[in-house]
Amino acid sequence: MRAYMAPPSAQADMSDEPETESLSPRRRRLMFRASHRGTKEADLMIGGFVRRNIAGFSEAELDELEAVLELPDVDLADWLSGRRAIPSHVSTPMLQRMAVECGAAGAGLPPELKAASDDRRAEGPAGLNRPRD
Repeated sequence: MRAYMAPPSAQADMSDEPETESLSPRRRRLMFRASHRGTKEADLMIGGFVRRNIAGFSEAELDELEAVLELPDVDLADWLSGRRAIPSHVSTPMLQRMAVECGAAGAGLPPELKAASDDRRAEGPAGLNRPRD
C-alpha cells in the first residue's frame, strides 16, 4: 500500500530561519501562536513573517507583535493582503512592517516555491517572451 503523503524532503533549506531550540520560550510561544491562527491564509502570512524575523526582534517589538496577534484573523488577513487599509486606531510600526512584507508577491510561499514563482513571473505571460523559430 502506498503512503498517503510523501516523506518530508531534506531539500527544504531553512538556514535563514532560526532554530526553535535556540529561541527563548517567549519567542517560541509567539512563533506557535503566529502559525496556528485558525485559517491557513493567516498561518502562512503571519507565521511566515514571524518565523523569518523573530530572532531579531527587540523586547519592545515582541510586545508589539503580541498586540498584533490579539487582533482578529479576518481583519489581519484583509489588512496584510491589502484588501482593506489598516485603520489608524490599530496601526503600529509592527503591523505596517507586516503589511509591507506580507503584501509582497509570494509572501506566504516556502522559499523553493517562491523562487519557482519568481522565475515564472520573470518569463512573462506564457509564450509571449519566447523567441520565434
